[in-house]
Amino acid sequence: MSIKRKNPEDLRSHRWYGVHDLRSFGHRSRTAQMGYASEEYAGKPVIAILNTWSEINPCHTHFKQRVEEVKRGIWQAGGFPIELPVQTLSEPFQKPTTMLYRNFLAMEVEETLRSYPADGVVLMGGCDKTTPALLMGAISMDIPAIFVPAGPMLRGDWNGQTLGSGSDTWKYWADLRAGKITEDDWKGVEGGIARSPGHCMTMGTASTMTSAAEALGFTLPGFASIPAPDSRHAQMAARTGLRIVEMVWEDLKPSDIVTARSVDNAVTTCLALAGSTNAIVHMIALARRAGVELTLERYDELARRTPVLANIRPAGEYLMEDFYYAGGLRAMLKELGNLLDGTQRTVNGNTLAENIADARIFDDAVIRRRASPLMPDTGLAVLRGNLAPDGAVIKPGAADPKLHVHTGRAVVFRDYSDMAARIDSDALDVDENCVIVLQHAGPIGAPGMPEWGQLPIPQKLLKKGVRDMVRISDARMSGTSYGACVLHVAPESFIGGPLALVKDGDLIELDVPGRKLNVLISDDELARRKAAWVRPEPRFARGYGAMHQIHVMQADKGCDFDFLQREGAGGSRPADEPEIH
Repeated sequence: MSIKRKNPEDLRSHRWYGVHDLRSFGHRSRTAQMGYASEEYAGKPVIAILNTWSEINPCHTHFKQRVEEVKRGIWQAGGFPIELPVQTLSEPFQKPTTMLYRNFLAMEVEETLRSYPADGVVLMGGCDKTTPALLMGAISMDIPAIFVPAGPMLRGDWNGQTLGSGSDTWKYWADLRAGKITEDDWKGVEGGIARSPGHCMTMGTASTMTSAAEALGFTLPGFASIPAPDSRHAQMAARTGLRIVEMVWEDLKPSDIVTARSVDNAVTTCLALAGSTNAIVHMIALARRAGVELTLERYDELARRTPVLANIRPAGEYLMEDFYYAGGLRAMLKELGNLLDGTQRTVNGNTLAENIADARIFDDAVIRRRASPLMPDTGLAVLRGNLAPDGAVIKPGAADPKLHVHTGRAVVFRDYSDMAARIDSDALDVDENCVIVLQHAGPIGAPGMPEWGQLPIPQKLLKKGVRDMVRISDARMSGTSYGACVLHVAPESFIGGPLALVKDGDLIELDVPGRKLNVLISDDELARRKAAWVRPEPRFARGYGAMHQIHVMQADKGCDFDFLQREGAGGSRPADEPEIH
Protein backbone atom coordinates (compact mmCIF):
# COMPACT_ATOMS: atom_id res chain seq x y z
CA MET A 1 0.00 0.00 0.00
CA SER A 2 1.48 3.36 -1.03
CA ILE A 3 1.41 5.99 1.69
CA LYS A 4 1.42 9.71 1.01
CA ARG A 5 3.41 11.30 3.80
CA LYS A 6 2.43 14.58 5.38
CA ASN A 7 4.53 17.70 5.15
CA PRO A 8 5.25 19.77 8.29
CA GLU A 9 2.75 22.41 7.23
CA ASP A 10 0.06 19.69 7.04
CA LEU A 11 0.40 18.97 10.74
CA ARG A 12 -2.52 19.91 12.93
CA SER A 13 -0.10 21.54 15.38
CA HIS A 14 1.09 23.87 12.61
CA ARG A 15 -2.08 25.91 13.25
CA TRP A 16 -0.82 26.56 16.79
CA TYR A 17 2.90 26.96 16.18
CA GLY A 18 3.64 27.52 12.51
CA VAL A 19 1.65 30.56 11.41
CA HIS A 20 2.78 34.17 11.88
CA ASP A 21 0.11 35.83 13.97
CA LEU A 22 -0.46 37.00 17.53
CA ARG A 23 -1.92 33.73 18.79
CA SER A 24 1.03 31.69 17.48
CA PHE A 25 3.37 34.18 19.12
CA GLY A 26 1.60 33.39 22.40
CA HIS A 27 1.88 29.64 21.86
CA ARG A 28 5.59 29.84 21.04
CA SER A 29 6.44 32.23 23.86
CA ARG A 30 4.60 30.12 26.43
CA THR A 31 6.34 26.98 25.19
CA ALA A 32 9.62 28.83 25.66
CA GLN A 33 8.41 29.62 29.17
CA MET A 34 8.38 25.85 29.80
CA GLY A 35 12.02 25.61 28.75
CA TYR A 36 11.73 24.45 25.13
CA ALA A 37 13.53 26.09 22.22
CA SER A 38 11.60 26.35 18.96
CA GLU A 39 13.87 23.85 17.19
CA GLU A 40 12.66 21.18 19.63
CA TYR A 41 9.10 21.33 18.31
CA ALA A 42 8.94 23.44 15.16
CA GLY A 43 7.77 21.37 12.20
CA LYS A 44 7.65 18.20 14.31
CA PRO A 45 4.64 16.08 15.23
CA VAL A 46 3.24 17.03 18.62
CA ILE A 47 2.29 13.82 20.40
CA ALA A 48 -0.18 13.93 23.26
CA ILE A 49 0.36 11.22 25.88
CA LEU A 50 -2.88 10.71 27.77
CA ASN A 51 -1.82 9.18 31.06
CA THR A 52 -4.33 7.65 33.47
CA TRP A 53 -1.75 7.30 36.25
CA SER A 54 -2.78 8.35 39.73
CA GLU A 55 -1.88 7.54 43.30
CA ILE A 56 -5.18 5.71 43.76
CA ASN A 57 -4.90 3.43 40.74
CA PRO A 58 -2.75 0.43 41.73
CA CYS A 59 -2.98 -1.07 38.23
CA HIS A 60 -1.11 1.92 36.81
CA THR A 61 1.56 2.59 39.44
CA HIS A 62 4.31 1.89 36.88
CA PHE A 63 2.94 4.47 34.41
CA LYS A 64 5.07 7.19 36.02
CA GLN A 65 8.07 5.36 34.57
CA ARG A 66 6.41 4.06 31.40
CA VAL A 67 5.46 7.56 30.30
CA GLU A 68 9.17 8.49 30.35
CA GLU A 69 9.91 5.51 28.10
CA VAL A 70 7.15 6.55 25.71
CA LYS A 71 8.62 10.06 25.64
CA ARG A 72 12.07 8.63 24.91
CA GLY A 73 10.71 6.91 21.84
CA ILE A 74 8.92 10.04 20.67
CA TRP A 75 12.05 12.18 21.03
CA GLN A 76 14.13 9.58 19.19
CA ALA A 77 11.67 9.55 16.31
CA GLY A 78 11.72 13.34 15.99
CA GLY A 79 8.44 14.13 17.71
CA PHE A 80 7.55 16.49 20.55
CA PRO A 81 5.82 14.73 23.50
CA ILE A 82 3.34 16.43 25.80
CA GLU A 83 1.98 14.44 28.74
CA LEU A 84 -1.63 15.24 29.59
CA PRO A 85 -3.15 13.64 32.69
CA VAL A 86 -6.73 12.50 32.26
CA GLN A 87 -9.23 11.02 34.70
CA THR A 88 -8.15 7.81 36.36
CA LEU A 89 -10.75 5.06 36.57
CA SER A 90 -9.54 2.94 39.47
CA GLU A 91 -11.61 -0.23 39.56
CA PRO A 92 -10.87 -1.15 43.20
CA PHE A 93 -11.65 2.28 44.63
CA GLN A 94 -14.08 4.37 42.56
CA LYS A 95 -17.71 4.20 43.72
CA PRO A 96 -20.38 3.34 42.91
CA THR A 97 -18.60 1.98 39.82
CA THR A 98 -16.04 3.06 37.25
CA MET A 99 -18.66 2.24 34.61
CA LEU A 100 -20.56 5.36 35.65
CA TYR A 101 -17.53 7.38 34.57
CA ARG A 102 -16.38 5.47 31.45
CA ASN A 103 -18.20 7.91 29.19
CA PHE A 104 -16.84 10.82 31.23
CA LEU A 105 -13.26 9.75 30.43
CA ALA A 106 -14.17 9.09 26.80
CA MET A 107 -15.50 12.64 26.53
CA GLU A 108 -12.41 14.02 28.24
CA VAL A 109 -10.15 12.18 25.78
CA GLU A 110 -12.03 13.51 22.78
CA GLU A 111 -12.22 17.08 24.05
CA THR A 112 -8.61 17.16 25.27
CA LEU A 113 -7.36 16.06 21.87
CA ARG A 114 -9.67 18.46 20.07
CA SER A 115 -8.66 21.48 22.11
CA TYR A 116 -4.87 21.05 22.21
CA PRO A 117 -2.26 20.95 19.40
CA ALA A 118 -2.08 17.17 19.15
CA ASP A 119 -1.05 15.54 15.87
CA GLY A 120 -1.19 12.06 17.35
CA VAL A 121 -1.86 10.42 20.69
CA VAL A 122 -0.49 7.66 22.88
CA LEU A 123 -3.24 6.25 25.11
CA MET A 124 -2.02 4.79 28.41
CA GLY A 125 -4.50 2.53 30.18
CA GLY A 126 -5.39 -0.98 31.20
CA CYS A 127 -7.48 -0.98 34.38
CA ASP A 128 -10.90 -2.19 33.23
CA LYS A 129 -12.85 0.84 31.91
CA THR A 130 -9.79 2.91 30.96
CA THR A 131 -9.16 0.86 27.81
CA PRO A 132 -12.62 1.26 26.23
CA ALA A 133 -12.90 4.88 27.40
CA LEU A 134 -9.57 5.87 25.86
CA LEU A 135 -10.33 4.08 22.61
CA MET A 136 -13.87 5.47 22.39
CA GLY A 137 -12.58 9.03 22.69
CA ALA A 138 -9.72 8.46 20.24
CA ILE A 139 -12.01 6.81 17.69
CA SER A 140 -14.38 9.79 17.86
CA MET A 141 -11.55 12.31 17.50
CA ASP A 142 -9.88 10.27 14.72
CA ILE A 143 -6.29 11.46 14.82
CA PRO A 144 -3.44 8.89 14.76
CA ALA A 145 -3.70 6.91 18.00
CA ILE A 146 -1.84 4.01 19.58
CA PHE A 147 -2.46 2.22 22.88
CA VAL A 148 -0.06 1.28 25.70
CA PRO A 149 -1.64 -1.53 27.78
CA ALA A 150 -0.73 -1.55 31.47
CA GLY A 151 -0.05 -5.28 31.42
CA PRO A 152 -1.10 -7.92 33.96
CA MET A 153 0.42 -8.12 37.44
CA LEU A 154 2.45 -11.14 38.57
CA ARG A 155 0.81 -14.26 39.95
CA GLY A 156 -0.51 -14.02 43.49
CA ASP A 157 0.92 -16.27 46.19
CA TRP A 158 -0.22 -17.48 49.61
CA ASN A 159 1.05 -20.47 51.58
CA GLY A 160 2.42 -22.07 48.42
CA GLN A 161 -0.83 -21.62 46.51
CA THR A 162 -1.08 -19.53 43.35
CA LEU A 163 -3.75 -16.85 43.69
CA GLY A 164 -5.68 -15.14 40.95
CA SER A 165 -6.99 -11.62 41.49
CA GLY A 166 -10.72 -11.37 41.90
CA SER A 167 -11.46 -15.06 41.32
CA ASP A 168 -9.75 -16.20 44.51
CA THR A 169 -11.15 -13.21 46.37
CA TRP A 170 -14.69 -14.49 45.76
CA LYS A 171 -13.64 -18.09 46.44
CA TYR A 172 -11.99 -17.45 49.79
CA TRP A 173 -14.64 -14.93 50.86
CA ALA A 174 -17.24 -17.68 50.40
CA ASP A 175 -15.00 -20.05 52.39
CA LEU A 176 -14.66 -17.47 55.18
CA ARG A 177 -18.42 -16.95 55.36
CA ALA A 178 -18.92 -20.71 55.40
CA GLY A 179 -16.37 -21.11 58.22
CA LYS A 180 -13.89 -23.13 56.14
CA ILE A 181 -10.95 -20.74 56.64
CA THR A 182 -9.90 -18.48 59.51
CA GLU A 183 -9.51 -14.72 59.72
CA ASP A 184 -5.73 -15.23 59.73
CA ASP A 185 -6.03 -17.22 56.48
CA TRP A 186 -8.12 -14.40 55.00
CA LYS A 187 -5.44 -11.86 55.95
CA GLY A 188 -2.84 -14.06 54.27
CA VAL A 189 -4.84 -14.06 51.04
CA GLU A 190 -5.20 -10.28 51.34
CA GLY A 191 -1.44 -9.81 51.58
CA GLY A 192 -0.50 -12.11 48.71
CA ILE A 193 -3.14 -11.74 46.02
CA ALA A 194 -1.83 -8.53 44.40
CA ARG A 195 1.95 -8.18 44.63
CA SER A 196 3.16 -6.08 41.70
CA PRO A 197 2.07 -3.22 39.45
CA GLY A 198 -0.37 -4.14 36.70
CA HIS A 199 -4.01 -5.02 36.26
CA CYS A 200 -5.72 -8.32 37.12
CA MET A 201 -3.78 -11.38 35.97
CA THR A 202 -6.94 -13.44 35.63
CA MET A 203 -9.00 -13.11 32.45
CA GLY A 204 -10.96 -10.21 33.86
CA THR A 205 -12.16 -7.14 32.02
CA ALA A 206 -8.66 -5.63 31.97
CA SER A 207 -6.87 -8.42 30.08
CA THR A 208 -9.96 -9.03 27.95
CA MET A 209 -10.08 -5.42 26.78
CA THR A 210 -6.32 -4.91 26.31
CA SER A 211 -6.30 -8.12 24.25
CA ALA A 212 -9.28 -6.85 22.28
CA ALA A 213 -7.41 -3.58 21.66
CA GLU A 214 -4.48 -5.55 20.22
CA ALA A 215 -6.71 -7.74 18.04
CA LEU A 216 -8.55 -4.64 16.88
CA GLY A 217 -5.20 -3.21 15.75
CA PHE A 218 -4.42 -0.51 18.33
CA THR A 219 -1.26 -1.89 19.98
CA LEU A 220 2.11 -3.06 18.78
CA PRO A 221 2.00 -6.85 18.26
CA GLY A 222 2.36 -8.84 21.46
CA PHE A 223 2.17 -5.90 23.84
CA ALA A 224 -1.07 -6.82 25.64
CA SER A 225 0.27 -10.08 27.09
CA ILE A 226 3.50 -8.80 28.67
CA PRO A 227 3.40 -8.65 32.50
CA ALA A 228 3.68 -5.10 33.80
CA PRO A 229 7.00 -5.55 35.69
CA ASP A 230 8.75 -7.31 32.76
CA SER A 231 11.52 -5.22 31.15
CA ARG A 232 10.07 -6.09 27.74
CA HIS A 233 7.04 -4.04 28.73
CA ALA A 234 9.25 -0.96 29.11
CA GLN A 235 10.90 -1.67 25.75
CA MET A 236 7.51 -1.85 24.05
CA ALA A 237 6.52 1.47 25.60
CA ALA A 238 9.55 3.13 23.96
CA ARG A 239 8.77 1.43 20.65
CA THR A 240 5.22 2.74 20.88
CA GLY A 241 6.61 6.28 21.19
CA LEU A 242 8.77 5.69 18.12
CA ARG A 243 5.85 4.33 16.11
CA ILE A 244 3.28 7.06 16.84
CA VAL A 245 5.50 9.68 15.20
CA GLU A 246 5.59 7.64 11.99
CA MET A 247 1.82 7.13 12.20
CA VAL A 248 1.37 10.91 12.17
CA TRP A 249 3.48 11.31 9.04
CA GLU A 250 1.54 8.42 7.44
CA ASP A 251 -1.81 9.82 8.69
CA LEU A 252 -2.81 6.36 9.93
CA LYS A 253 -5.98 7.00 11.94
CA PRO A 254 -8.55 4.93 13.88
CA SER A 255 -10.92 5.19 10.93
CA ASP A 256 -8.32 3.26 8.89
CA ILE A 257 -8.26 0.49 11.51
CA VAL A 258 -11.78 0.03 12.90
CA THR A 259 -13.98 -1.82 10.41
CA ALA A 260 -16.77 -4.36 10.77
CA ARG A 261 -14.19 -7.10 10.19
CA SER A 262 -11.63 -5.80 12.68
CA VAL A 263 -14.43 -5.52 15.24
CA ASP A 264 -15.29 -9.16 14.55
CA ASN A 265 -11.61 -10.01 15.09
CA ALA A 266 -11.70 -8.32 18.48
CA VAL A 267 -14.96 -10.02 19.50
CA THR A 268 -13.64 -13.42 18.38
CA THR A 269 -10.53 -12.79 20.46
CA CYS A 270 -12.61 -11.99 23.54
CA LEU A 271 -14.57 -15.20 23.04
CA ALA A 272 -11.50 -17.39 22.50
CA LEU A 273 -10.10 -16.01 25.76
CA ALA A 274 -13.35 -16.83 27.63
CA GLY A 275 -13.15 -13.13 28.32
CA SER A 276 -15.20 -10.91 30.58
CA THR A 277 -18.89 -10.41 29.83
CA ASN A 278 -18.14 -6.70 30.29
CA ALA A 279 -16.44 -6.77 26.90
CA ILE A 280 -19.85 -7.02 25.25
CA VAL A 281 -20.91 -3.60 26.51
CA HIS A 282 -17.53 -2.04 25.73
CA MET A 283 -17.12 -3.55 22.25
CA ILE A 284 -20.62 -2.47 21.23
CA ALA A 285 -19.84 1.09 22.37
CA LEU A 286 -16.45 1.12 20.61
CA ALA A 287 -17.91 -0.18 17.37
CA ARG A 288 -20.75 2.32 17.35
CA ARG A 289 -18.27 5.17 17.83
CA ALA A 290 -16.83 4.11 14.45
CA GLY A 291 -20.25 3.77 12.83
CA VAL A 292 -20.11 -0.05 12.94
CA GLU A 293 -23.25 -1.74 14.22
CA LEU A 294 -22.30 -4.54 16.59
CA THR A 295 -25.36 -6.32 17.96
CA LEU A 296 -25.93 -8.97 20.60
CA GLU A 297 -27.04 -11.28 17.80
CA ARG A 298 -23.67 -10.87 16.07
CA TYR A 299 -21.92 -11.58 19.37
CA ASP A 300 -23.92 -14.79 19.74
CA GLU A 301 -23.22 -15.82 16.12
CA LEU A 302 -19.50 -15.46 16.69
CA ALA A 303 -19.73 -17.24 20.07
CA ARG A 304 -21.35 -20.27 18.44
CA ARG A 305 -18.35 -20.79 16.14
CA THR A 306 -15.44 -19.67 18.35
CA PRO A 307 -13.60 -22.24 20.52
CA VAL A 308 -12.23 -21.21 23.91
CA LEU A 309 -8.46 -21.66 23.64
CA ALA A 310 -7.14 -19.73 26.64
CA ASN A 311 -6.99 -21.92 29.74
CA ILE A 312 -7.02 -18.93 32.10
CA ARG A 313 -8.98 -18.37 35.31
CA PRO A 314 -11.81 -18.08 36.02
CA ALA A 315 -12.89 -20.37 33.14
CA GLY A 316 -9.55 -22.27 33.19
CA GLU A 317 -6.67 -22.89 35.56
CA TYR A 318 -3.74 -20.64 34.60
CA LEU A 319 -2.98 -16.90 34.80
CA MET A 320 -1.83 -14.21 32.38
CA GLU A 321 1.83 -14.61 33.29
CA ASP A 322 1.58 -18.26 32.19
CA PHE A 323 -0.25 -17.16 29.03
CA TYR A 324 2.62 -14.85 28.09
CA TYR A 325 5.26 -17.54 28.59
CA ALA A 326 3.12 -19.97 26.56
CA GLY A 327 3.28 -17.66 23.52
CA GLY A 328 0.90 -14.87 24.43
CA LEU A 329 -1.93 -13.39 22.45
CA ARG A 330 -0.11 -13.58 19.11
CA ALA A 331 0.15 -17.36 19.46
CA MET A 332 -3.53 -17.72 20.29
CA LEU A 333 -4.55 -15.49 17.38
CA LYS A 334 -2.47 -17.59 14.99
CA GLU A 335 -4.13 -20.75 16.30
CA LEU A 336 -7.55 -19.21 15.58
CA GLY A 337 -6.52 -19.14 11.92
CA ASN A 338 -9.42 -18.66 9.51
CA LEU A 339 -11.74 -17.50 12.28
CA LEU A 340 -9.97 -14.12 11.98
CA ASP A 341 -9.70 -11.75 9.03
CA GLY A 342 -5.93 -11.39 8.71
CA THR A 343 -6.16 -8.64 6.10
CA GLN A 344 -7.10 -5.99 8.65
CA ARG A 345 -4.64 -3.14 9.12
CA THR A 346 -2.99 -2.39 12.47
CA VAL A 347 -1.06 0.50 14.03
CA ASN A 348 2.36 -0.76 12.92
CA GLY A 349 1.21 -0.51 9.29
CA ASN A 350 1.12 -4.27 8.80
CA THR A 351 -1.88 -6.55 8.62
CA LEU A 352 -2.95 -8.74 11.49
CA ALA A 353 -1.80 -11.82 9.56
CA GLU A 354 1.66 -10.33 9.08
CA ASN A 355 1.88 -9.53 12.79
CA ILE A 356 1.23 -13.11 13.90
CA ALA A 357 2.94 -15.03 11.09
CA ASP A 358 5.90 -16.22 13.20
CA ALA A 359 3.99 -16.75 16.47
CA ARG A 360 4.26 -20.12 18.24
CA ILE A 361 2.56 -21.90 21.10
CA PHE A 362 5.11 -23.08 23.67
CA ASP A 363 2.69 -24.69 26.13
CA ASP A 364 -0.55 -26.07 24.74
CA ALA A 365 -1.90 -26.75 28.20
CA VAL A 366 -2.20 -22.97 28.60
CA ILE A 367 -3.05 -22.04 25.00
CA ARG A 368 -5.10 -24.91 23.66
CA ARG A 369 -5.07 -26.10 20.08
CA ARG A 370 -8.25 -25.84 18.07
CA ALA A 371 -8.38 -29.64 18.01
CA SER A 372 -8.56 -29.77 21.82
CA PRO A 373 -10.14 -26.52 23.06
CA LEU A 374 -11.11 -25.74 26.63
CA MET A 375 -14.64 -25.39 25.26
CA PRO A 376 -15.65 -26.06 21.64
CA ASP A 377 -17.73 -22.88 21.48
CA THR A 378 -20.19 -20.73 23.45
CA GLY A 379 -17.77 -18.85 25.65
CA LEU A 380 -20.74 -16.53 26.00
CA ALA A 381 -24.47 -16.84 25.34
CA VAL A 382 -27.08 -14.18 24.60
CA LEU A 383 -30.50 -14.89 26.09
CA ARG A 384 -33.89 -13.49 25.19
CA GLY A 385 -37.44 -13.94 26.41
CA ASN A 386 -40.20 -12.10 28.21
CA LEU A 387 -37.77 -11.27 31.03
CA ALA A 388 -35.16 -9.80 28.65
CA PRO A 389 -36.78 -8.60 25.41
CA ASP A 390 -33.62 -6.68 24.46
CA GLY A 391 -31.26 -9.39 25.64
CA ALA A 392 -29.25 -10.67 28.57
CA VAL A 393 -25.94 -12.52 28.75
CA ILE A 394 -24.38 -15.42 30.61
CA LYS A 395 -20.92 -17.00 30.59
CA PRO A 396 -21.73 -20.73 30.42
CA GLY A 397 -18.18 -21.88 31.14
CA ALA A 398 -18.22 -20.08 34.48
CA ALA A 399 -21.48 -21.73 35.60
CA ASP A 400 -22.23 -25.15 37.02
CA PRO A 401 -23.36 -27.11 33.91
CA LYS A 402 -26.38 -28.56 35.71
CA LEU A 403 -27.78 -25.01 35.96
CA HIS A 404 -27.64 -24.34 32.21
CA VAL A 405 -31.25 -25.55 32.02
CA HIS A 406 -33.09 -24.67 35.20
CA THR A 407 -36.47 -23.52 36.47
CA GLY A 408 -36.72 -22.14 39.97
CA ARG A 409 -38.70 -19.97 42.35
CA ALA A 410 -37.74 -16.29 42.37
CA VAL A 411 -36.35 -14.65 45.50
CA VAL A 412 -36.44 -10.94 44.72
CA PHE A 413 -34.39 -8.08 46.15
CA ARG A 414 -35.58 -4.62 45.20
CA ASP A 415 -32.07 -3.09 45.27
CA TYR A 416 -28.55 -3.71 46.53
CA SER A 417 -29.25 -2.40 50.03
CA ASP A 418 -32.22 -4.72 50.38
CA MET A 419 -30.07 -7.65 49.30
CA ALA A 420 -27.22 -6.76 51.66
CA ALA A 421 -29.68 -6.50 54.55
CA ARG A 422 -31.46 -9.82 53.99
CA ILE A 423 -29.24 -12.22 52.02
CA ASP A 424 -27.71 -13.87 55.10
CA SER A 425 -30.81 -13.85 57.26
CA ASP A 426 -31.88 -17.23 58.56
CA ALA A 427 -35.44 -16.08 57.92
CA LEU A 428 -34.87 -15.76 54.17
CA ASP A 429 -37.14 -18.23 52.36
CA VAL A 430 -34.59 -19.68 49.94
CA ASP A 431 -33.12 -23.01 48.89
CA GLU A 432 -30.50 -24.03 46.33
CA ASN A 433 -33.14 -24.43 43.60
CA CYS A 434 -34.33 -20.84 43.88
CA VAL A 435 -33.41 -18.06 41.45
CA ILE A 436 -32.05 -14.93 43.13
CA VAL A 437 -33.17 -11.72 41.42
CA LEU A 438 -31.69 -8.26 41.98
CA GLN A 439 -33.58 -5.22 40.66
CA HIS A 440 -32.45 -1.62 40.14
CA ALA A 441 -28.81 -2.44 39.35
CA GLY A 442 -28.67 -1.23 35.73
CA PRO A 443 -27.15 1.78 33.94
CA ILE A 444 -29.67 4.26 35.37
CA GLY A 445 -31.00 2.41 38.38
CA ALA A 446 -27.85 1.58 40.32
CA PRO A 447 -26.56 4.04 38.97
CA GLY A 448 -23.86 3.06 36.48
CA MET A 449 -24.52 -0.69 36.18
CA PRO A 450 -21.99 -1.82 38.84
CA GLU A 451 -20.38 -5.25 39.07
CA TRP A 452 -23.02 -6.57 41.44
CA GLY A 453 -24.09 -9.43 39.18
CA GLN A 454 -22.24 -12.20 41.04
CA LEU A 455 -24.92 -12.04 43.71
CA PRO A 456 -23.87 -13.66 46.98
CA ILE A 457 -25.16 -17.09 47.83
CA PRO A 458 -27.09 -16.97 51.14
CA GLN A 459 -24.89 -17.90 54.07
CA LYS A 460 -27.12 -20.72 55.22
CA LEU A 461 -26.74 -22.35 51.79
CA LEU A 462 -22.97 -21.81 51.76
CA LYS A 463 -22.78 -23.72 55.03
CA LYS A 464 -24.62 -26.59 53.33
CA GLY A 465 -21.95 -26.66 50.62
CA VAL A 466 -23.88 -24.81 47.89
CA ARG A 467 -21.45 -22.92 45.64
CA ASP A 468 -23.60 -21.97 42.64
CA MET A 469 -27.17 -20.87 42.02
CA VAL A 470 -28.97 -19.11 39.18
CA ARG A 471 -28.78 -15.37 39.78
CA ILE A 472 -30.32 -12.68 37.56
CA SER A 473 -29.82 -8.92 37.45
CA ASP A 474 -29.49 -5.92 35.17
CA ALA A 475 -26.01 -5.38 36.63
CA ARG A 476 -22.63 -6.40 35.27
CA MET A 477 -20.21 -8.92 36.78
CA SER A 478 -16.45 -8.69 37.19
CA GLY A 479 -14.60 -10.66 34.54
CA THR A 480 -12.82 -12.40 37.40
CA SER A 481 -16.17 -13.64 38.77
CA TYR A 482 -17.90 -16.93 38.12
CA GLY A 483 -21.24 -18.65 38.60
CA ALA A 484 -24.60 -19.09 36.89
CA CYS A 485 -25.13 -15.36 36.74
CA VAL A 486 -27.45 -13.85 34.13
CA LEU A 487 -26.38 -10.27 33.49
CA HIS A 488 -27.14 -7.10 31.50
CA VAL A 489 -30.90 -7.74 31.44
CA ALA A 490 -32.37 -5.14 29.07
CA PRO A 491 -34.33 -3.02 29.34
CA GLU A 492 -33.36 -2.47 32.96
CA SER A 493 -35.82 -2.63 35.83
CA PHE A 494 -35.46 1.03 36.87
CA ILE A 495 -37.10 2.18 33.62
CA GLY A 496 -39.87 -0.43 33.75
CA GLY A 497 -38.21 -3.41 32.08
CA PRO A 498 -39.85 -6.77 32.84
CA LEU A 499 -37.28 -7.50 35.55
CA ALA A 500 -39.04 -4.82 37.62
CA LEU A 501 -42.26 -6.84 37.50
CA VAL A 502 -40.91 -10.11 38.94
CA LYS A 503 -42.29 -11.06 42.36
CA ASP A 504 -41.24 -13.53 45.02
CA GLY A 505 -42.45 -17.00 44.10
CA ASP A 506 -42.64 -16.47 40.32
CA LEU A 507 -41.10 -19.35 38.40
CA ILE A 508 -38.17 -18.32 36.21
CA GLU A 509 -36.91 -20.44 33.32
CA LEU A 510 -33.26 -20.37 32.20
CA ASP A 511 -32.35 -22.35 29.08
CA VAL A 512 -28.81 -21.60 27.92
CA PRO A 513 -28.78 -24.03 24.95
CA GLY A 514 -32.16 -22.64 23.86
CA ARG A 515 -31.00 -19.06 24.61
CA LYS A 516 -34.15 -18.41 26.66
CA LEU A 517 -34.90 -16.39 29.81
CA ASN A 518 -38.55 -16.20 30.86
CA VAL A 519 -40.71 -15.55 33.86
CA LEU A 520 -43.48 -18.14 33.66
CA ILE A 521 -46.53 -15.94 33.98
CA SER A 522 -49.05 -14.94 31.34
CA ASP A 523 -48.74 -11.92 29.06
CA ASP A 524 -51.93 -10.57 30.61
CA GLU A 525 -50.45 -10.80 34.11
CA LEU A 526 -47.26 -9.07 32.94
CA ALA A 527 -49.39 -6.31 31.39
CA ARG A 528 -51.37 -5.88 34.65
CA ARG A 529 -48.16 -5.57 36.64
CA LYS A 530 -46.72 -3.09 34.17
CA ALA A 531 -49.84 -0.92 34.39
CA ALA A 532 -49.47 -0.82 38.18
CA TRP A 533 -45.71 -0.12 38.10
CA VAL A 534 -44.60 3.30 39.44
CA ARG A 535 -41.41 4.82 38.04
CA PRO A 536 -38.84 5.52 40.80
CA GLU A 537 -37.57 9.00 41.52
CA PRO A 538 -34.46 10.04 39.53
CA ARG A 539 -31.14 9.24 41.17
CA PHE A 540 -29.56 12.64 40.45
CA ALA A 541 -30.74 16.24 40.53
CA ARG A 542 -27.56 17.88 39.20
CA GLY A 543 -24.08 17.42 37.77
CA TYR A 544 -22.65 14.66 35.64
CA GLY A 545 -25.04 12.13 37.17
CA ALA A 546 -28.04 14.08 35.91
CA MET A 547 -26.60 14.11 32.41
CA HIS A 548 -25.81 10.40 32.65
CA GLN A 549 -29.34 9.36 33.59
CA ILE A 550 -30.84 11.33 30.71
CA HIS A 551 -28.48 10.23 27.95
CA VAL A 552 -27.06 6.79 28.81
CA MET A 553 -28.25 4.00 26.53
CA GLN A 554 -29.14 0.49 27.64
CA ALA A 555 -26.70 -2.42 27.86
CA ASP A 556 -27.57 -3.85 24.45
CA LYS A 557 -26.50 -0.51 22.93
CA GLY A 558 -23.22 -0.34 24.87
CA CYS A 559 -24.25 2.13 27.61
CA ASP A 560 -22.73 5.01 25.66
CA PHE A 561 -24.38 8.42 25.60
CA ASP A 562 -26.90 8.77 22.80
CA PHE A 563 -25.36 12.02 21.53
CA LEU A 564 -21.88 10.47 21.13
CA GLN A 565 -22.79 7.74 18.64
CA ARG A 566 -21.38 8.19 15.16
CA GLU A 567 -23.93 8.55 12.39
CA GLY A 568 -24.34 5.19 10.73
CA ALA A 569 -24.31 3.07 13.89
CA GLY A 570 -27.49 1.09 13.80
CA GLY A 571 -27.29 0.49 10.07
CA SER A 572 -26.64 -2.82 8.35
CA ARG A 573 -23.27 -4.54 8.00
CA PRO A 574 -21.44 -4.23 4.67
CA ALA A 575 -23.02 -6.06 1.76
CA ASP A 576 -19.81 -8.05 1.21
CA GLU A 577 -19.72 -9.30 4.79
CA PRO A 578 -18.97 -13.04 4.66
CA GLU A 579 -21.47 -15.54 6.01
CA ILE A 580 -20.63 -17.38 9.22
CA HIS A 581 -20.76 -21.16 8.82
